[in-house]
Amino acid sequence: MAIAEHQALMEKLVSLAKRRGFFFQSSEIYGGLQGFWDFGPLGVTLRNNIKRTWWRTMVELRDDVVGIDTAIIMNPKAWVASGHVQNFTDPLVECKKCHQRFRADHVKGTHHADDGGEFTEPRQFNLMFKTFVGPAEDTSAQVYLRPETAQGMFVDFANVLNSTRLRPPFGIGQIGKAFRNEITPGNSIFR
Repeated sequence: MAIAEHQALMEKLVSLAKRRGFFFQSSEIYGGLQGFWDFGPLGVTLRNNIKRTWWRTMVELRDDVVGIDTAIIMNPKAWVASGHVQNFTDPLVECKKCHQRFRADHVKGTHHADDGGEFTEPRQFNLMFKTFVGPAEDTSAQVYLRPETAQGMFVDFANVLNSTRLRPPFGIGQIGKAFRNEITPGNSIFR
């Protein structure tokens, strides 16, 4: 399928999903925000049914798996130790003419196909959202919204081990939100 055909199909799918109440662009009445979506009445019902079925099948019906729900903000040392602060990055280039930004591994050549502008040298772009805890906005208060759900399970592994009767090998299940600051946010909930 050609790129233009794929884009046209995605536009039809997103339009249908909106009309049927599956999902809408977040804050649409204010112009929206690219890459952010709200689930409508049918979408939230479908999503909750999938979550419930997954949780029952993967956690509740198994004797070797327990559930956990970890915080979306953790001590930043966890993200340093896991390598996320240093390595959770995508290569970024910017068109010097129109200032659009792209993932370097998603562009061909050294010039923007739309306007002929030259791309900058690639630089690493960290995909984690930074925020601050408390009243000060300095490095001592800087934290990150979790870019994945697994790290909290790793950090809490000893607590889970000590608070259950399970012994390795066992599993820990979690459903939750993760936050990624994408270079070019997608046009719908589909990645």
